[in-house]
Amino acid sequence: MAGVPEAATGHAEAHAHHPPYLQHHFVSAEQQFDAAKLGMWLFLVTEILLFSGMFVAYAVYRVWHPEVFQAASKLLDWRLGGLNTIVLLTSSFTVALAVHYAQLGDKKRLVQNLWLTVALAGVFMVVKYFEYSEKFHHHIFPGGNYAYEGLQLPYVGQFFSIYFVMTGIHGLHVLVGMGVLTWVALKAQRGVFSSEYYTPVEISALYWHLVDIIWIFLFPLLYLIH
Repeated sequence: MAGVPEAATGHAEAHAHHPPYLQHHFVSAEQQFDAAKLGMWLFLVTEILLFSGMFVAYAVYRVWHPEVFQAASKLLDWRLGGLNTIVLLTSSFTVALAVHYAQLGDKKRLVQNLWLTVALAGVFMVVKYFEYSEKFHHHIFPGGNYAYEGLQLPYVGQFFSIYFVMTGIHGLHVLVGMGVLTWVALKAQRGVFSSEYYTPVEISALYWHLVDIIWIFLFPLLYLIH
């Protein structure tokens, strides 16, 4: 029985030598970083599978009704879609800068670029709000609720079902990304991160890059097919 307290004492001493950011079940910061990155990549694979299913649905309906998709896509404003593409590409750049400055231990620029990324994500959602509002104003709804008199074709409601589902789920991912990046930015302001520890910054940046890449596919498929 005398070995139990000794083991506990040894464990406590070992834990005391760990830096505060290193969880006790990891041997080193490198192992913790690799585990976190692997977990995020596995999560991103599930996200890719989710959107792949929607892209397959889009391809099937597009092959079945190409004339409907070409006509319906003209009701989307490619200029607003293009603006949002530029906004998201810029946000990818700023979040990459955030990772860069985290690696350098530059707290000020890290925080600046994280908040700038959050702000750009907000711009994306504001533009999306105006897009959706304009569609609803003209009674452009998904599926059987479609009632826009300016374009009456069979299956046009299916195009807007795909449009609202794909862009809606993507928008939900943008909101999640804003929440995660806000949390990371607040921790960065408190000085939690350093050149030795910036795992949450890099992990959240990976997620944000995927959100941007998905939009890069959505924009031409939905807005530029005509």
